[in-house]
Amino acid sequence: MKPGIILLVEDNPDDEALTMLAFADSKITNPVVVARDGAEALDYLFARGPYADRPAEDLPILILLDLNLPKVRGIEVLRQLRDDPRTRLIPVVVLTSSHEESDIRDCYVLGVNAYINKPVEWEQFSQAVRILRMFWLVLNQPPPANGGA
Repeated sequence: MKPGIILLVEDNPDDEALTMLAFADSKITNPVVVARDGAEALDYLFARGPYADRPAEDLPILILLDLNLPKVRGIEVLRQLRDDPRTRLIPVVVLTSSHEESDIRDCYVLGVNAYINKPVEWEQFSQAVRILRMFWLVLNQPPPANGGA
């Protein structure tokens, strides 16, 4: 069985490169799809626009979501994910520089699975990715593909 897709929603090219480097360092072999704004993330998830040819049932096993995104903010991406039965159960980890209490509260109200502030130092960031890998890709039991329906 091939490893499931990780959707990385990140508009900052430096943070994207750092994340991909940390994935390689942590031996994460899952294919990674990068969406560089909230609209692109929603198009990918709902198989529309440039992703209309993508099989709609081939959803990511994990979404790493930044909040400060162009076009559609991360909070709105999360809201739309949780409002749709097709994407409601996909684990979402917010990985952001925002320390705003309102962002943290809003994300949890909308059903985020975890909220992580992006560490500034490489070693801390790398450690955070190793922990993400261990929990979300190794230990965590995901919901059934059909959402239990």
